[in-house]
Amino acid sequence: MKALICGAGIAGLALANRLHHHGWQVLVVDHAPGPRAQGYMIDFFGPGFEAVTAMGLETALRKAASPVNEFRYVDDHGTTTVQVDYDLFSKALRGQIASVMRPAIEGMLRESLADDIELRYGTTVDQIDDDKAVLSDGTTIDADLIVGADGVHSRIRALTFGPEKDYLRYLGMHTAAYVFTDPGMHEQVRGQFVLTETVNRQMGFYGLGDDRVAVFTVHRTADPVLPADPREALRQEFADMGDLAERALSQCPPPDQVYYDQVAQIDLPQWCDGRVALVGDAAYAVSLVAGQGASLGVAGAYILAQRLHVAPSVVEGIADYEARWRPVATGVQSAARNRVTEWFLPTSKTKLVLRRWGFRAMNLPGLNRVMVGPLFPKDHRTVAELSA
Repeated sequence: MKALICGAGIAGLALANRLHHHGWQVLVVDHAPGPRAQGYMIDFFGPGFEAVTAMGLETALRKAASPVNEFRYVDDHGTTTVQVDYDLFSKALRGQIASVMRPAIEGMLRESLADDIELRYGTTVDQIDDDKAVLSDGTTIDADLIVGADGVHSRIRALTFGPEKDYLRYLGMHTAAYVFTDPGMHEQVRGQFVLTETVNRQMGFYGLGDDRVAVFTVHRTADPVLPADPREALRQEFADMGDLAERALSQCPPPDQVYYDQVAQIDLPQWCDGRVALVGDAAYAVSLVAGQGASLGVAGAYILAQRLHVAPSVVEGIADYEARWRPVATGVQSAARNRVTEWFLPTSKTKLVLRRWGFRAMNLPGLNRVMVGPLFPKDHRTVAELSA
């Protein structure tokens, strides 16, 4: 059995690992010239953590992670308004959480691939005809399975289900991420998540190794159109937010080294068509706001591979994957739209203050579990149950 996976990101690499484990021949293509260096720090937990553990990669994940001891908000004067011991989050998840850069997760998964898995960068899919795919390098691939794991702006989804505009739900925000080297600033944020406490816009700072600082931004805007010059747009949008922000903006790298995109979800009525399936953000992007995109990408890939392994046919296997996994993914999407967005990025001073006191309550004995638990919503069915 041969699989063609379009997308060498987190979901695509995880799927390549599992399909090969079950005896498939796997080709992974990606339009990028090589592995992406851009991306932001994430908390990796939930179903993806279960899947990584089942894949025997928990040790590798923890090795790729960055140590985080505390989480704090600062105002535009640099004063800490909220400070929470990160161990509270870890305890709430029974230790099943890792703070890690997205490129580091990709690197971990890439290193886990067997030598006979072909990974072809600078290549994408131009055409799909039944079980054949014509690639941009001119080759034709006969595949028993074609998977779109190519993110929010999926080429496979467009070829199979139509244009992106029909399925993309813009959430009214833009986001960006980049990394720079600054020993002084690194010392200020090392071992921490440091976020600006601001209305309708936010910057986050994380200390990495080798004096590097990772920056993430998000701001509300009604206009979904991306700027021609992301660096200039960031400098204008996030001016006057304090010394940390100014220092980070002054060291923003050239646009080709900045990740910049809409905050959006994919709302697709079906993920599968014959032998074509979508996984990860291509099928069910939950958005930055939900904070579980990488986790759901890995878990969805794991479940897809497991169901294909036991199903009588490829078509039945991918249909079963969608039936089992869709309620989980759409549930996270709904929670992000209806409950998480205002907590994540308040639209008024009143809501910001309410969030501040909510976080402060996490430090109070007896209230910490009550306050921390809702930040990590969990479907009651485990990945093992969903994939069995």
